[in-house]
Amino acid sequence: MASTETARTLELGQASVPLDPEGYLVNLDDWSPAVAEALASEEGITLGDEHWQVIDVLRDFYARFEQAPAMRPLVKAVGQALGKDKGSSLYLMKLFPGSPPKLGARLAGLPKPTNCL
Repeated sequence: MASTETARTLELGQASVPLDPEGYLVNLDDWSPAVAEALASEEGITLGDEHWQVIDVLRDFYARFEQAPAMRPLVKAVGQALGKDKGSSLYLMKLFPGSPPKLGARLAGLPKPTNCL
């Protein structure tokens, strides 16, 4: 579940998107590709096709299981959806440095994975 505490807002043209203290969306319905692009830009990431493929996998996982995946389930889901060559933690670390599950979930407009510190 997303936090209800607003720490700051992401300004997108006319819209203000509230973010919690860790930078996750307060209202999951506020997500859009433009929000993902803006959040990625804050991280110094330009979203390419590979990023969007993983974001789609993350959003599909959330739609099916009502939670954002931690690393092992994320690797497995990416491998099943995109092929074994992309189903590795090294591949995900190149796209989403630091913590792929946490950063990926933020950019995909999902809550923080429950098993991630």
